Amino acid sequence: MSQVSKPDKTTSMRDAIAEFVTDGATVSLEGFTHLIPTAAGHEIIRQGRRDLTIARMTADVVTDQLIAGDCVSRLISSFIGNSTAGSLGELRRRVEAGALAFEEYSHYGMICRYLAGAQRLPFYPLRSYAGSDVPAVNPSIRKVTSPYPAPDGGEEQIYVVPPLTPDVTIVQAQRADRAGNTQIWGLTGIQAEAVYAARKAVVVVEEVVPDEVIRSDPNRTIIPAHAVDAVVECPRGAHPAFVQGYYDRDGEFYREWSKISGDPQRLQDWLDEWVRGTADHAEYVAKLGEQRWASLAVGEAWSEPVNYGRRL
Repeated sequence: MSQVSKPDKTTSMRDAIAEFVTDGATVSLEGFTHLIPTAAGHEIIRQGRRDLTIARMTADVVTDQLIAGDCVSRLISSFIGNSTAGSLGELRRRVEAGALAFEEYSHYGMICRYLAGAQRLPFYPLRSYAGSDVPAVNPSIRKVTSPYPAPDGGEEQIYVVPPLTPDVTIVQAQRADRAGNTQIWGLTGIQAEAVYAARKAVVVVEEVVPDEVIRSDPNRTIIPAHAVDAVVECPRGAHPAFVQGYYDRDGEFYREWSKISGDPQRLQDWLDEWVRGTADHAEYVAKLGEQRWASLAVGEAWSEPVNYGRRL
């Protein structure tokens, strides 16, 4: 039996950002601890996008860079920080100056927003804001009366958050086929829900692999092709974050970033040299140098094959 041909959704990073990220858009950039779409953020800066709303559950270095690149007018996030290595200088300066709107949630609050968006629900209930100060600084976190009686038979008030429906979600992953069937292992984060919540989705991967590689390990397919609009092959696209199985976290970069972002002029000089001054991520990677990449190399730790079985 012949295989049904699949659409080829592969494109360049430049073309993907040009098509799917427009001025004024709400852009979700997701990846938790590893698989952070840094290269996509850099291309947004190169193309000079403006007035973006950035949704990122854990706003970190790439968020700081996008803000410093004058791309962002509003941030939707929970945790903010330079991954245990310090502060985010530009983000802090702009929030304190009132130059950046910040909509704050807890981690789980962001997850619930994506779940509501993915399921096309008007809101999502959660209990974890009880006793928290977060609702006091975010009027979008509200209380509703449950239509069902509480365990004691009385009336129950419960917090809810609104759906998050980005214009485009951009996620990083280890691999995908040309149609967009995307595989992730290690920490999976909220990528799948963020993709389903969005109107359009761009997947950035370390490598595009043949269909049979994806079919041989179907349970690792976190995001199916029907939810993906574009696939970008971009090796080492998460730096300075790590990608499980491909390269390690660049701790030296994170430590240095606190010094860079703490000085506004030094930060702009860094963007001029490393982002605006490079044609694309391949040039950024080459500029870092093979010695730096060799220090981030990882060893092998193979997962055992499994027998899925087949009809004889």
